[in-house]
Amino acid sequence: MDWIENWDDPFDVLPEIDTCILGGGMYPGYESYWRSILADPNGVVPLTGRRPSGDEVAYARFADRTPHVVLSKTLDRVHWETARIARDVEEIRELKRQPGKNIHAVGGASLVSSLMNEGLVDEIRMTVHPLVLGRGKPLFKDVHNRHPLEFVDSQPLSSGRVNLVYQVATDESRAAPAP
Repeated sequence: MDWIENWDDPFDVLPEIDTCILGGGMYPGYESYWRSILADPNGVVPLTGRRPSGDEVAYARFADRTPHVVLSKTLDRVHWETARIARDVEEIRELKRQPGKNIHAVGGASLVSSLMNEGLVDEIRMTVHPLVLGRGKPLFKDVHNRHPLEFVDSQPLSSGRVNLVYQVATDESRAAPAP
């Protein structure tokens, strides 16, 4: 994660979210990062070696009051009061059936692949960073089947990043005539 300068991507989706989902591999670092900002919004964050931005402080506060579900078969516990562990993807399917706002899959790659394989992803939002790493973990490496995507939106950011939004095509959307 040392290649990420900051997490100042637009957080305009936050009002639409009432639950976040993370994988067990990503969650410990996520919890540590955002809780360190909550503990000292003006201090240097250990992971990055810099002070958090205003948007990062706002996200840390959002995360502190928003329920988080950690899909993991290996984690024994989570320390954040708003977080709980789910042992099976069926718990996520049941959560999705409940009334409420959108559920945001924060990451990582294995979690997103698991949710895609179970048909539990409706929309994909990606931020393209203007940086070639040379290697890394493929985002959709473990997705079993092809999932056609329908373009929804793109937004160039002042940082040089680009936000992309795609709807995961369903059989119904692919069969509908074009407007």
